[in-house]
Amino acid sequence: MSAPREQLPPGPRGMPVLGTLLDYAKDPLAFITRCVREHGDVVYFDFLGQPTFSLQKPEHIEHVLVSRHRHYIKDKLQRRLLGERLLGNGLLISEGDFWLRQRRLMQPAFHRQRLAAYGRVMVEHSQRQLASWRDGEVRDVYPDMLRLTLGIAVKCLFDLEMEGEAESVGPSIARVMEHFARMQSLLLPDWLPTPENLGYRAAVDRLDALVSSLVQRRRETGTDAGDLLSLLLQVQDEDGSRMSDQQIRDEVLTLVLAGHETTAITLAFCWHLLARHPEAQAALHRELDSVLGGRAPTVEDLPALTFTEHVVKESLRLYPPAWSLSREALEDDEVDGWRIRAGAMVVMNPWTVHRDARFYEEPEAFRPQRWAGGLEQRLPRFAWFPFGGGPRLCIGVGFALMEARLVLASLAQRFRFERVPDDEVQLLPSITLRPKHGVKVRLRSRAV
Repeated sequence: MSAPREQLPPGPRGMPVLGTLLDYAKDPLAFITRCVREHGDVVYFDFLGQPTFSLQKPEHIEHVLVSRHRHYIKDKLQRRLLGERLLGNGLLISEGDFWLRQRRLMQPAFHRQRLAAYGRVMVEHSQRQLASWRDGEVRDVYPDMLRLTLGIAVKCLFDLEMEGEAESVGPSIARVMEHFARMQSLLLPDWLPTPENLGYRAAVDRLDALVSSLVQRRRETGTDAGDLLSLLLQVQDEDGSRMSDQQIRDEVLTLVLAGHETTAITLAFCWHLLARHPEAQAALHRELDSVLGGRAPTVEDLPALTFTEHVVKESLRLYPPAWSLSREALEDDEVDGWRIRAGAMVVMNPWTVHRDARFYEEPEAFRPQRWAGGLEQRLPRFAWFPFGGGPRLCIGVGFALMEARLVLASLAQRFRFERVPDDEVQLLPSITLRPKHGVKVRLRSRAV
């Protein structure tokens, strides 16, 4: 193998000190798309003094996330934004042997038998959502999906209903997510007593208080409610040690925050895309009517709901909630002949890879049928990676895909979604890729 090139890959020229921050801040999606289009598969740019490499080829992404995963960690910005006060040392942020232990302890929570029980919760909460919808009304379905998936998460995690003790969870989580949607959270440390930071810290304190009271109560009573919290309190490592209260707190908040919003985003974009493509929606309805015959879906129905799955996958392709992944190099590395110095940041963007014409015909088009015939198996590994990959593949991927399909089937079985004049969706690429002003559709009841 030849020696790595010492010069830097091509990329946009930034300003002194700020680097490309201002260009990025104007429109992050346009910035990364332009980088790939103008400079190729390996792009270099400076971001606030941080040397940054953008990788577009699936084999380069696999190199970082799989082949050399031990040589890369979550980058400084993620650790500062998410770890210092909010998620602590949860799975999303932790590294090394501690992360491996936590991953091993939590894996039983996502085994197939437990997922089946969660599936019943997902369908039950979806039926409740149907009761609040009316034929002919124009609705912003994004907040509906946020409430629905948060209710599912709270029930599966704590065996609680949102109308009771967990009532404060929704506003607190919404306040936390709003904090990360604002650019100033990237630039100002959260210890500064600004109104923005004070509101954020108060929301985190409310979440802390709820989780702490639940953990203390469960430890005192020893009650096994069949939820995730019960399991986390019971699991033991090989040496007999259990998770501390702080570790449980960090993991619970990680699961709530990382899980419910991403699925809500996926579902909201499903409704947006189906409303704009009546032929795809009609194909979905034919499948639901044929397989379900008017009854509510179950986990056992999922293998037969193939087009439903394809709709979810295509939504995740076009609008991946985790639109950008980043890592920090622990030591010097080489990608495609370019030297990546220790301390450099590497970004890998599902947003651009999922829209690459080398992998997808008509990449900008919504075509759920493209997934028929085993497309995922024919694609290069990491040409579709909405949940990351490698050892740090999202632990809740099975939960998330099951939830999206069951909710989609439950709601689409009873309602058709139509376009409205102001249905343009403005994207907000923050920690997740959110619809900035919601997703508006008109609801039409279906007779089934």
